Amino acid sequence: MSHDHSHGHAHGHNHSHAPASFDRAFAIGIALNLGFVAIEAGYGFVADSVALLADAGHNLSDVLGLALAWGGATLAKAPPSKRFTYGLRGSSILAALGNAVLLLVALGAIGLEAVQRIGDPPHVAGLTVSIVAGVGIAINGATAWLFARGRKGDLNIRGAYLHMVADAAVSAGVVIAGLVIWQTGLGWVDPIVSLVIAALIFWQTWGLLRESVEMSLAAVPRGLDYDAVVDALGELPGVAATHDLHIWSMSTTETVLTAHLVMPAGHPGDAFLAHAQAILHERFGIAHATFQIEVDPDRSCAHAPDDAV
Repeated sequence: MSHDHSHGHAHGHNHSHAPASFDRAFAIGIALNLGFVAIEAGYGFVADSVALLADAGHNLSDVLGLALAWGGATLAKAPPSKRFTYGLRGSSILAALGNAVLLLVALGAIGLEAVQRIGDPPHVAGLTVSIVAGVGIAINGATAWLFARGRKGDLNIRGAYLHMVADAAVSAGVVIAGLVIWQTGLGWVDPIVSLVIAALIFWQTWGLLRESVEMSLAAVPRGLDYDAVVDALGELPGVAATHDLHIWSMSTTETVLTAHLVMPAGHPGDAFLAHAQAILHERFGIAHATFQIEVDPDRSCAHAPDDAV
């Protein structure tokens, strides 16, 4: 900057990482689902059921997804360093993105196999399929319950929760398909159910992919009104103008803000900065804010235009 200015920092300390107790939830969820994947895949081969194999493949991708989410949550707790000044909090965003990509790969494999079998459906042991999938409802439902309390505050936890809920619903669909096949012998029902599974995977994955990509590109978090933040800062006493405002996700649980505040009356002091931070935290959930105070409104800041970065 070519003119004098001062920097004011207001940092919140209410960052909401995934609670440590979720480590136990991840461990239990992975163990339960990994065991069920082995059982379901085995019976899928024995019963020659693409629906069971598809569901097993989906559950395996969820096991890997849970592992990714757990790894991201663990790395996000690393303290800042001279190399990574924000710590490794962005790891949770990468984990969510990797999780979404992994699910899309599973979607392609399931869809391809199902389409190939529609024209020539194999004989399927419907009752066996239904019994195994029924066990899946219990496993997936129990795992979803482990993450239910954290689903609203963390994209990683929400992803794990939604995957498990969807899996329980998918398993219910496989139970129905197995019973239909058992009673009617209509083998084409099995690959059709597989395509329904693929559609559910895509539906639940699209939002996760979109949001994780946006976070990776430092977009303003969904649900946060940029203009409302501008208005809130403009209403602070002594603020004549706001520019160079940036709002982005540091992790899947933390939002960061930086802004230049033009204050002709001079630097307002630490009490003002604390007040501004409190407003941002209470109204918008922004717990980490940094402000640059500019006193002379007649001296243009290089970052004043809306399209400047």
